[in-house]
Amino acid sequence: MADLRPGLRLASAVCDAEVMVIKAPAGADLTCGGAPMVEAGGDKSGTADDEHMHGCVIGKRYVNADETLEVLCVKAGEGSVGSGGELLMTKDTKKLPSSD
Repeated sequence: MADLRPGLRLASAVCDAEVMVIKAPAGADLTCGGAPMVEAGGDKSGTADDEHMHGCVIGKRYVNADETLEVLCVKAGEGSVGSGGELLMTKDTKKLPSSD
């Protein structure tokens, strides 16, 4: 897989999920369903890890614990997005100010 950079679109090798990189540290890796992600349109052959098959939701942003890696799910799938062996968490949404 190529170095992660903002705007890069990646696809899962084990399900239909696709993500777009928002920000990523140098040397980061990205997996979905326990298998390394491939560039969109690349070879989709991999073996799924049942512990990493919790799904990703279109439109949600996923981040690592220190929020140095962030991806946006652009196509839903059965696999969960991860990095460095850890699953990414959904990013909390910010509350809009009230208009009162």
